[in-house]
Amino acid sequence: MPLPKALLFSSIVLLATSTGCTGSSVTLRPDGSPGPQECPEESKKALRYMGLRVGDSVLVDLDANQTESRRLTLYDGPIESVTREEFGPLGATSRLYGQVWTSGPQVVIRYFEAQSPNGEKVPICAVARLGYDQMRKLPESRPGTAILAGSVAAAFIVDAYR
Repeated sequence: MPLPKALLFSSIVLLATSTGCTGSSVTLRPDGSPGPQECPEESKKALRYMGLRVGDSVLVDLDANQTESRRLTLYDGPIESVTREEFGPLGATSRLYGQVWTSGPQVVIRYFEAQSPNGEKVPICAVARLGYDQMRKLPESRPGTAILAGSVAAAFIVDAYR
């Protein structure tokens, strides 16, 4: 089965690179958290080709540099997360690249790109989520940072960032 996965993933990469993936700017809410943002059509196409649908999810280590941490410190800016299991054609230990916002009451992480263990990158639209307020910053978090009680969350496929 690895061969069909590799062929599918190569087709996705070709599609993504031929359509010229682009991002759009994000407006901020009064509390500093990001406002709504559409997913680029290239990301939606890549997700369809990978067989990933809105609501599909995978467990991730939120910060590739702080795996297995009991207390995780995140900073505003880029983030690299690592999948803990297979996710469509993306194998375990694939990388998810995105952006972190810490200004609101809880951390917001949006993912824009995935990289398989073989190095191929594809555009995606996903967000990090945890129930029970577990993405809420701990009170000792300073401006521009967020301290969380754990280092694992789920990355969910979305069709737009809300």
